[in-house]
Amino acid sequence: MSTLLLDRAQLEVRSEGEALALYEAGERRGTVPVKLLERCIIQGAQTRLDSGVLLKLAEAGVATVLLSPRLGRRVAVMLGAGHNDAAVRLAQAQRFSDAAGCLQWSCALIEAKLRRQRKTLGLWLAARPDARKALSDAIASVDTALQSVAALAGTQDNNLQDPRSALAALLGVEGAAARAHFSGLAAVVPPSLGFEGRNRRPPRDPVNACLSLGYTLLHVEAVQAAHSTGLDPMLGFYHRPSFGRESLASDLIEPLRASVDAWVWSLVRDRSLRAEHFTFDKGGQGACLLGKAGRAVFYASWAREVKPLRRWLRRTTAALARTLRDEGALSFSQDTEDESC
Repeated sequence: MSTLLLDRAQLEVRSEGEALALYEAGERRGTVPVKLLERCIIQGAQTRLDSGVLLKLAEAGVATVLLSPRLGRRVAVMLGAGHNDAAVRLAQAQRFSDAAGCLQWSCALIEAKLRRQRKTLGLWLAARPDARKALSDAIASVDTALQSVAALAGTQDNNLQDPRSALAALLGVEGAAARAHFSGLAAVVPPSLGFEGRNRRPPRDPVNACLSLGYTLLHVEAVQAAHSTGLDPMLGFYHRPSFGRESLASDLIEPLRASVDAWVWSLVRDRSLRAEHFTFDKGGQGACLLGKAGRAVFYASWAREVKPLRRWLRRTTAALARTLRDEGALSFSQDTEDESC
């Protein structure tokens, strides 16, 4: 299964049998069998297609993602038919209301994220011993954060702190570790790229532009994985529901973010992406934009990078859905028995 990227001016997509036909400036360029697709990314402002194309993609379960042509920000996503088992979502909603259960999930999630950050920092240290001081300090900060997460995870057993307060504290621990992690990344990327730490909306340097686009694509993968297993992508346990945000997808990608960071570092380290691949918005926002040639490099590399991350998301959502399905079925059975009495 693969990803179809539509990123050219004057591109038209037509439905022809069991395939999509691609036309550029009226000239046929080729066809793509729908059965080979798992997702379609549209980032061309002038790409034209009709409802028949969207219907065919949806029927085949292909996720269609519309990205802003300039900023690479997700505008919309269309998914195929969802899972039909309501027990999963019922149990998901019940677990959301369980503060102790949310804390347990969140602590495990952030511990996994911190461990991957520490591994990534170690990778950078081995590759760049000249940046030892900055990277060693970052590793020490992540180690401290891991100790704090372990302490917070134990509060529900020891009744030392309300789970909701512990969740709020966990957000602070995660934020401090993220700042340390990105300070380590700043020490190993070329200074000419101007990366001094994480910034977004809009990203203001090439590294942040790549991080934002990578996180966006990973988030879509998480939405698709949750949707296909019957989970509600909007209902998270660590990221609380917020208007317009798929909070469960935000939960799921947390342990994988450091993998995206390491991949972006490898792109700039190897000079696969260079300063000339980027431009800056002249509209006054200072946004850093990945150009067309850079996007070709980015997406080709992402197609390889995302495979193990996609497998992890599928396994994780499938396991969570199985657990919740059992909980939902049990709850439904108990409710039915109570009503019959």
